[in-house]
Amino acid sequence: DFLFFWGGVFLVTTTLVAFLKKENQELIPAKEETKGITDTYRLLFSIIKMPAVLTFCLLILTSKVGFSAADAVTGLKLVEEGVPKEHLALLAVPMVPLQIILPLVISKYTAGPQPLNTFYKAMPYRLLLGLEFAFLVWWAPKVKHEGGFPIYYYAVVVLSYALHQITLYSMYVAIMAFNAKVSDPLIGGTYMTLLNTVSNLGGNWPSTVALWLVDPLTVKECAGAQGHTCATAAATEV
Repeated sequence: DFLFFWGGVFLVTTTLVAFLKKENQELIPAKEETKGITDTYRLLFSIIKMPAVLTFCLLILTSKVGFSAADAVTGLKLVEEGVPKEHLALLAVPMVPLQIILPLVISKYTAGPQPLNTFYKAMPYRLLLGLEFAFLVWWAPKVKHEGGFPIYYYAVVVLSYALHQITLYSMYVAIMAFNAKVSDPLIGGTYMTLLNTVSNLGGNWPSTVALWLVDPLTVKECAGAQGHTCATAAATEV
């Protein structure tokens, strides 16, 4: 129902824009080079070979390795420890207005000549919040009771997620601002798409690896089965 409703809203609004919005013919847009697919990929290859761009790509491809486990696994581990999925989903609701407001606030600090300063400053705090998330997972079985989890535990989880969103968006907006700043206006769309794609990839591959490593790195104890380590999925099932 949710997807159906917003799909309908999307179709109606985009149709209205198509029929009712008129282009301003008086403004002459800045000239941007248009190329075919082959020429575009050649251009991308020549861009990525530039020493500064190559160094920057290596930076953003590896900069989020330290956050991967906390970002990808925390929610799953909380569910494993007994926190209901629907409660975690509800905790995401207060994050929505925060996610709307944060880019507006952070953009004031990334509009200067050195937008990456915000990225660097947010990084240690986001790393520390990874330890905070580990604490939340460790703390969950300690405070769990027959009725579920106390209100104060959920309050700490919401506060932790809110602080995490601040650091996450500080880094995200800073990277977007830097990419916009360094992109050549003549090929701005191509240049920015390349940098943003590498930035997104830098956030996704560490999370994938972290999820893949969860089972091998999780220590399990078998109750009432001597000689079994439960190290593998098959042993745990037995």
